[in-house]
Amino acid sequence: MRIRAGYRITYDCAAPSPLLMMLSVHPSRAADLETPDVLTADSGAPISQYVDGFGNLCSRTLLPAGRTVLSSDFIIRDPGVLDPIFPHARQSAVEDLPDDVIVFLLGSRYCETDKMSDLAWSLFGQTPLGWPRVQAIVNYAHQRITFGYQHARPTKSALDAHDEQLGVCRDYAHLAITLCRCMNIPARYCTGYLGDIGVPLVLPMDFSAWFEVWLDGAWRTMDARHNKPRIGRILMAHGRDATDAAIITSFGDALMTGFDVITDELPEA
Repeated sequence: MRIRAGYRITYDCAAPSPLLMMLSVHPSRAADLETPDVLTADSGAPISQYVDGFGNLCSRTLLPAGRTVLSSDFIIRDPGVLDPIFPHARQSAVEDLPDDVIVFLLGSRYCETDKMSDLAWSLFGQTPLGWPRVQAIVNYAHQRITFGYQHARPTKSALDAHDEQLGVCRDYAHLAITLCRCMNIPARYCTGYLGDIGVPLVLPMDFSAWFEVWLDGAWRTMDARHNKPRIGRILMAHGRDATDAAIITSFGDALMTGFDVITDELPEA
């Protein structure tokens, strides 16, 4: 299938403001692009790019004072199939994990494994290892949190979301990631596009957060917010939590005044 995706994000800056952005399609999906995914700034602000330690394509710019619209509009090909399910996927012993996977067992800014370990073991210590245990964690996070955009805040951690029982997609992901790590299951945070393809349309469109777990020697997609397989995920970035995969991080007096995301299925060419 073909998906049109992109965004228009408007900033008003009182003074020149540096931005770090993870708005590009992840390099692992670059071969699927039918048209280029090019980040532009209508103010003419120069944009440079680099690949970070997690393999994400990061962009940097210095926005001038005044208004700037950041945008991209591209077409990407997608298999058009639901997220795969691996009910018999096995959990690896910690000592057998690859070196680059170990970091996703550790606590991080939004995933306080030290504060949630006792709860996790009391809830999931008797569940079967592997996929069934992860699914039990996803079910718990899905039922524990009530979704609402008004519940979002940048400082909310997994423990906060658990206690308040309110949040947005990143909070579902942080809670499930934390509980998985407490149970010695490597888990990493993902952000990207997830259009309403194959499900009822819900507006306004937004970016989405989900997570992946390391089972049977590979990363497997899980989604605690929706708790069901979906079609058309387009990964932009992944990392330990939202700190590593923040869509935009500003380092000055930059006010976001407009935010529009596009993710639409297109007819075959």
